[in-house]
Amino acid sequence: MSDWCAWTLHEALDALRRGDTTSVALTQAVLDRILAVDNDIRAYLTLTPEVALAQARAADAARAAGHDAPLLGVPIALKDNIATQGIETTAGSKILEGYVSPFDATIVRKLKTAGAVILGKTNLDEFAMGSSTENSAFFTTCNPWDVTRVPGGSSGGSAAAVAAGEALAAVGTDTGGSVRQPAALCGVVGVRPTYGRCSRYGLVAFASSLDQAGPLTRDVTDAALLLQIMAGHDPLDGTTWPEPVPDYGAALSRDGRGWRIGVPGEYFAAGVQPDVERAVREALRVFVELGAELVDIHLPHTDDALSTYYLVAPAEASANLARYDGVRYGYRAAGDFETVGDLYARTRGAGFGAEVQRRIMLGTYALSAGYYDAYYLKAQKVRTLIKADFDAAFAHVDLIAGPTSPVTAFRLGERTADPLQMYLADIFTLSQALAGIPAISVPCGFDADGLPVGLQLTAPALQEARMFHAAFAYEQATAWHKRRPKAG
Repeated sequence: MSDWCAWTLHEALDALRRGDTTSVALTQAVLDRILAVDNDIRAYLTLTPEVALAQARAADAARAAGHDAPLLGVPIALKDNIATQGIETTAGSKILEGYVSPFDATIVRKLKTAGAVILGKTNLDEFAMGSSTENSAFFTTCNPWDVTRVPGGSSGGSAAAVAAGEALAAVGTDTGGSVRQPAALCGVVGVRPTYGRCSRYGLVAFASSLDQAGPLTRDVTDAALLLQIMAGHDPLDGTTWPEPVPDYGAALSRDGRGWRIGVPGEYFAAGVQPDVERAVREALRVFVELGAELVDIHLPHTDDALSTYYLVAPAEASANLARYDGVRYGYRAAGDFETVGDLYARTRGAGFGAEVQRRIMLGTYALSAGYYDAYYLKAQKVRTLIKADFDAAFAHVDLIAGPTSPVTAFRLGERTADPLQMYLADIFTLSQALAGIPAISVPCGFDADGLPVGLQLTAPALQEARMFHAAFAYEQATAWHKRRPKAG
């Protein structure tokens, strides 16, 4: 791999500012890398080389004229459930195949304003519903560390692209772990910010009270840089926080003295792969060496997160996906229809994949008359208890640490016939999403098969700076983030 393709964002920006390379040369190198390896990895659904090179030329001209911007001239990728003007946005679904958005999502507009070069759109589980990227309507993405393994999901294409050197960074979305879990399985950094810290305007909706965009990068510095640009209030999204975004880069420090890090017993229960527990325990030892104090804590409703999530999220998906009816835009089943109901049934039956149909049916059932109180309303009450667990813990500790995923990357097809086993891959990432709080996954080791392990750090709402500080200190004390897969 060209050294350029292995650069972090901040390394690339430093080189561009020094004049050691140009955006056109850097972008072409990454495009060449994609052409060389993506037949094996299959990270991209849509590649836009003409758009990327035009943006790169504009970036070089701006720099030559004396201008600068936080991401001027660096090539990144976007998950294909984020609206991009003039570029196809499919959400990994046949029902949106061919749909070209007339506008940019707010986070895309911010990234473009910051000078980013858009390489294309990455693969995902259909409508972000999945943990392995095997639910894409188009093809499965492979893990760059072992192409017989999954990259995680639903942002598997974004994570694989970063790990394989097919983008210097990428943006994903996280509804129940869809940035953090693939980051862990692909050995990169992934961030879920506080709910409302980034605008959802222009994200293809899955579960509106859970969806958040987040960065996937090679190190913590890049994650802080990217979130700095993506975050902030948006008048087009009433759920965004009005508070100003702090300087995340200024929070990065190697000093770990005085931290109290909570270690939940529930995160080291049965079902955690021994190599995962070993790597995470070793990471906790590093924090002690940095000056932190480990505190045993309990999050008693952790085991309830899975059932709670799979009532709340499908219920919201049932409502959000009702708009795909074959009438206004997107896929429409061929043939004549005797009734509108027939049109809807045939279009949605053919346009949605099996997992999306499963979740729509689950959600519709949970919202139906006679079952709403027993399922959906009860799930919302348990969601409140999950948030209360975190509130109680953060009264005594600064951060909470544990595994991102209970297992490393599993084999392609290994869990597709067992939805519950697939859902359990997100068991440690669901609670933060339900509570609306930020979390980061950073590489912390490898299993016996050479597959990456992720450490998850969770912070209170709007305390991303604290989270970045701790993650950076750990990263600088170790070298796991510098390891690259053979495919990358």
